[in-house]
Amino acid sequence: MNWRGLLLLLLLLGTPVLAQERYWQLDIKGAIGPGTSDFIVTELTQAQLDNPAFVLFTMDTPGGLYSATRDIISAMLESRVPVVVYVSPGGARAASAGTYILYASHVAAMAPGTHLGAATPVQIGPPGSTERPRDQAEEEQEGEQPAPDAGAMERKTLNDAVAYIKSLAQLRGRNAEWAEQAVRDAATLTAPEALEQQVIELMAADIPALLQALDGREITFHDGSYTFATGGLLAEQRQPDWRQRFIMIITNPNIAYLLMLVGMYGILLEFYSPGFGVAGVTGAICLLLALLALQMLPVSTAGLALILLGVVLMIAEALAPSFGILGGGGLVAFAIGSVLLFDTPDQAFRVAWPFVGAFTLFSLSLILVVVRMIVKQRRRAPVSGSIAMVGERGIALTDIDPAGTVLVQGERWQARSPQPIAANRLVVVVSVNDLTLNVAPAEESKS
Repeated sequence: MNWRGLLLLLLLLGTPVLAQERYWQLDIKGAIGPGTSDFIVTELTQAQLDNPAFVLFTMDTPGGLYSATRDIISAMLESRVPVVVYVSPGGARAASAGTYILYASHVAAMAPGTHLGAATPVQIGPPGSTERPRDQAEEEQEGEQPAPDAGAMERKTLNDAVAYIKSLAQLRGRNAEWAEQAVRDAATLTAPEALEQQVIELMAADIPALLQALDGREITFHDGSYTFATGGLLAEQRQPDWRQRFIMIITNPNIAYLLMLVGMYGILLEFYSPGFGVAGVTGAICLLLALLALQMLPVSTAGLALILLGVVLMIAEALAPSFGILGGGGLVAFAIGSVLLFDTPDQAFRVAWPFVGAFTLFSLSLILVVVRMIVKQRRRAPVSGSIAMVGERGIALTDIDPAGTVLVQGERWQARSPQPIAANRLVVVVSVNDLTLNVAPAEESKS
């Protein structure tokens, strides 16, 4: 009985230890969008139930969508499990949105050869400008008039981003002054500089070195403290499920753009050349997937309208050739709309120039081919119908005076002629009146 009690006691004492024998590792690679946000938020929510020792983000990102970044940070701030963000491997970066996530972590670490920063949320000033925008107070001090309200939205967005990252810095006890510079001036830091300026807490060459540096480290955690015990911990690699991978794929701007165009062209092809429905079904599926992706991305209404206008004008050129006026205008509208389709300054969420160029050339080629075929079709002599009968030769089967029967194109027709025509004489069709042919002697048609 004593042995059973001792065994039960050992099991009860060992249960908390077993629960701490693993940590979760999530890899954040590439641009941060709706799919990445869904993956991270879902995993952090599940971590509150499974209670791993901590959650480790290995990060290498050029940035991402501001809304997706806020969702991730909100989940991190609410987490009852510590979150460690590690920028790795060497050559990786935590740019733009990655800087915000790094500041929101309970422990921030970087590998040698990495960098962070350039966290300005929108492009301020004209394209290519590198000057920091001056605020109204600076302009008044220099005796200048304040800038017009045209830049009010940019200043509002900028100030909101500054306040956001400074609040994260103050919450985690990190360098708030440099955080503001990262947003206002797109400042950057290397890993040693970030450690020196208290932007991060640790610099480690790899994950084993990071775990060793974390062991015994105490942090402030939800009005209390938490001490890392990383000795003997096992990594549990967490991967996105099929739904999250699917969202990541279709919310890639290039894929969403491709799905939208394939959908439009497929449906148009089905309308203009009805067949077995393959083009229509494929187009409808692609268009619905594109709409699903576009509702999760920052789509510009003007850009989408320009693309639709371009397609409509190119179709109009194909139906009623205007010597390239409609087609050329449609091509310009299509190209500009493709560039402006996604309303974000982040290059990771814009349609790549090769995609825009390729589809613009494809659309141009389609116009030239279709217009050329229509022009050739219009110049070709009719091959069917009543008009095609005019000029055809036949033979009179009976006397025509003024009515009779003729054989034209291997068929018997009722015929009329203003002058008598004997049977077995060659005749030529002058005109067609309903189902009656007006004919004349063939010899007379030659003169």
